[in-house]
Amino acid sequence: MSAQKDAWISIDADGFLEHPGDWTEEVAAVLAARAGIEALTKEQFDILKFLRTYYEKHRFFPIIRSICKNVRQPQSCIADQFDDPVMAWKIAGLPNPGEEVNGFRSWDPLGY
Repeated sequence: MSAQKDAWISIDADGFLEHPGDWTEEVAAVLAARAGIEALTKEQFDILKFLRTYYEKHRFFPIIRSICKNVRQPQSCIADQFDDPVMAWKIAGLPNPGEEVNGFRSWDPLGY
């Protein structure tokens, strides 16, 4: 990815793509590089595309377990492929999900 192509990507203060319609696989590669991921795999792209499709239909962050199930990957696919679900959301080029989603990052529904 050239620095010139990297320069036109418009992100907000938290690193989220300001215009989700600008997202392409090439843009995802730039966003991933900014997050420390050298190259995106097919499995990662499957997750990113699912997130985008889900958001387009529901306008919200999906239940984490449903992501892995829908892309036919192990239950821990988000943690395995991305360090956390918000990183995947960011690389998928979706809008900043806000503070309510950040609360889910540390929420443990089973109390463990």
